[in-house]
Amino acid sequence: MTIAIDPQPDAQLDLRGTPCPINFVRTKLRLEQMEAGQLLEVWLDSGEPIEQVPDSLVMAGYTLGAIAPKDDFFVLQVRCPAHGVV
Repeated sequence: MTIAIDPQPDAQLDLRGTPCPINFVRTKLRLEQMEAGQLLEVWLDSGEPIEQVPDSLVMAGYTLGAIAPKDDFFVLQVRCPAHGVV
């Protein structure tokens, strides 16, 4: 099942060039600053970042919206849950 990328996320985070696990930590910190229901779009490099960050977010209790390749990086969208849930 493929979920389409939402063209208007509430926030964007460009983590291209950011190594693991720093990219996961920065994503989680940004999600903690957002309101429940808002959509965060994260740009990640191929390889370890796109393999590890989505799995780490799911293990932390987040729900992924979409993952899609774009040019030379990947777009990951994750929706901020109600605070206190994660």
